[in-house]
Amino acid sequence: MAALFLGLNANAARMDMVDVSNNNGYMSTAEYVSMRNEFGVKAVTVKISEGGTYKDPYAASNIANVQAAGMYINGYHFARYATKAQAIAEADFAGKTAKAAGLPVGAVLATDVESQEANNQSKATNDRNNAAFMKEIQKFGYRADIYTSGSWANNKMTIKSKTGWIAGYPFVPAGKKWYTNNNAWQWSGSAHFRISYGGFDVSQLYTDYYTAGQKSTVKPTNKAAVKANNRKANKNNSRPYASAKWVKESKTYTLKTAVKLRTGVSTSSNAIAILPYGTTVKTDQAIIQGGYRWVRQPRFNGNGYLATGPSSNTLEYVKSSATHTYYTVKSGDSWWAIAQRNGLNMTTLASQNGKSIYTTIYSGQRLVVR
Repeated sequence: MAALFLGLNANAARMDMVDVSNNNGYMSTAEYVSMRNEFGVKAVTVKISEGGTYKDPYAASNIANVQAAGMYINGYHFARYATKAQAIAEADFAGKTAKAAGLPVGAVLATDVESQEANNQSKATNDRNNAAFMKEIQKFGYRADIYTSGSWANNKMTIKSKTGWIAGYPFVPAGKKWYTNNNAWQWSGSAHFRISYGGFDVSQLYTDYYTAGQKSTVKPTNKAAVKANNRKANKNNSRPYASAKWVKESKTYTLKTAVKLRTGVSTSSNAIAILPYGTTVKTDQAIIQGGYRWVRQPRFNGNGYLATGPSSNTLEYVKSSATHTYYTVKSGDSWWAIAQRNGLNMTTLASQNGKSIYTTIYSGQRLVVR
């Protein structure tokens, strides 16, 4: 699955649910429609929050755009709790954040249990904490579930049959049946769509838990209208707001989240690439367009454009002179081990280093961990 292009892969027909977060940058309704129509994605689960203070900045736009695309919507909270009291507090924070972001009542709001805090706890303690979170989250009208890895499902907590959303890839060990016994099986962490160059987590749904209680708004595709809209978008992208007033701005930015580099100054412009966390970008001009502040990056074959944030907060998405913490890979290290030691999701760790979890790492290599 290391070089997975869903339009060509036999597993594409099995795909049902994709999860997204700030690591994927802004996702438009058109991009979700493309996921739905071209690849059969039926549901999207968006990151809502993490720990007791972090709110995903794209949660509200993701929820709105997924619903506008006629897909099932759910959410997840990245857990940092180590005690029952912390679990309840994080559930309250996640529930309130989800409500504010527009996650509909009846959706699943899963707890994503893979942090260093959980790794330090016993199985019994994790079971107690997870149960407390899930009981509390139901008070907000959301249904509860647990997302974790196959290894943790077997060793760090109790995941009963027909519950749980389990990540197990690139293979499933003999005798393990995460792919049939649970609500969902995440079978890839680096799937690629034609809409972008970024990696996405993809899961197969095995029960209706992530769609129950929601009414799908999927309508038959008007292929003629889709083609007409695409032609219009491509025409606009070929003339990237020539009448807009640009100002000179020679700056160097270091991204603090993944950002899409586009062919024009519009969120509907085609994506050239997704620039990962930590990327250094040199710009020569800037402009306020469509409610966003855009900058231009000179490239060897033309220019690329990226939004630095809403015009009212010009540095929400990027900052200059960022300081990073690095880790030097040792013999025997893996993406999973390094991520766990630093309280990261291994997909996030790989992404912020411009790689996927299937990229081989070598002893002596330096990775950004903060």
